[in-house]
Amino acid sequence: MTTGGGNGKGGSLRLQHYLVMAGVAAAVLVACVRYMPPAAAAAGYGFSVPAGAGLALSERRAARVGAVDVSGAGGAPPEKPSVVIFNFGDSNSDTGGMAAVNGMNIELPQGRTFFRRPTGRITDGRLVIDFICESLHTPYLSPYLKSLGADFSNGVNFAIGGSTATPGGSPFSLDVQYHQFLYFRARSLELMNLGQKVPIDRDGFRRAVYTIDIGQNDLSASMHLPYDQVLARIPGIVAQIKYTIESLYSHGARKFWIHGTGALGCLPQKLAIPRDDDSDLDAHGCLNNYNDAARRFNALLAEACNQLRQRMVDATLVFVDMFTIKYDLVANHTAHGIEKPLMACCGHGGPPYNYNHFKACMSAEMQLCDVDARFISWDGVHLTEAANAIVAAKVLTGDYSTPRMTIASLVNSTQANDG
Repeated sequence: MTTGGGNGKGGSLRLQHYLVMAGVAAAVLVACVRYMPPAAAAAGYGFSVPAGAGLALSERRAARVGAVDVSGAGGAPPEKPSVVIFNFGDSNSDTGGMAAVNGMNIELPQGRTFFRRPTGRITDGRLVIDFICESLHTPYLSPYLKSLGADFSNGVNFAIGGSTATPGGSPFSLDVQYHQFLYFRARSLELMNLGQKVPIDRDGFRRAVYTIDIGQNDLSASMHLPYDQVLARIPGIVAQIKYTIESLYSHGARKFWIHGTGALGCLPQKLAIPRDDDSDLDAHGCLNNYNDAARRFNALLAEACNQLRQRMVDATLVFVDMFTIKYDLVANHTAHGIEKPLMACCGHGGPPYNYNHFKACMSAEMQLCDVDARFISWDGVHLTEAANAIVAAKVLTGDYSTPRMTIASLVNSTQANDG
């Protein structure tokens, strides 16, 4: 397809742009990290080309800049069963798995705003899954493939950057993550039967919340096709997620928290692809084609969840409308204190998008926004911590969930603990 023009849903992108587009920023990081300077400096306001070894870091946490409350009720947490979460997904919820499996020695500016060091997350700070864990008063999830320092007492994060829902689309697609879970579960039960202590026991697996946030990379990798072919592929992507839910259910999972995909047409990476004209842009400067595909994906995923609810009557499946939440960041950016909603904080090229397919964030020529600047996009694909904090705060209200409930309520529910 051509991203510009009223009939853009029928054309094709040039091959070189498709190849870059289909590779998510996670893959770009792998290719670019060796060119990264030892550290990056962010001085003044706006953009500067980083140089030197020191990075000036704000003493404030990025999540506190916007005074976004994601802590739940506040104060001491109430007495309740310990939290167990098994997360499946891509870079939107990868807490370090991709870095671990690829042996990536990521450096600053990744992780600069909160952790003040790189953690393997592809952003400047915390992810939505991190804020969810904070709200539940549980530690951040350790990546399944992290060899040192992992703590699986509150669950496991199987998410890997670049992952797809469909098999074969990536090395750690959803089916692989699912089989990693099966291995972890089987090994845990085996050791427990031998009388050894394990991080999660049988009851932990039964009462755990199984979170799924995947599909963005499948859509992105399909958008070089004519639009009718893109739509034809979406049911197959959703079917893989649905099959995984059914498979987890067959192994005792009863609590599911499932995220739809965001507004792909508002990502600087997509907007920076050369187009014939701007007729495909909506009122907020986002690409209609990408957003229409995302909406269709979400509609089918929500319907799949509804079908599963009717069959898996002893389970709870919560679908979260992430598109509405993330599109609002752009549509109402001034209300969130964001001046340039379609520009990447870390990239190359400056306005309007600060994204170059061949000089991405963490390349030697990256242009980096100030540490205190409010941006939605970190690197053209992934959100900043400030944006993730806003998204998480809305997710935690339960207002965007079907059925309407909070993840805290799901964690504390006793329904189907005997699954």
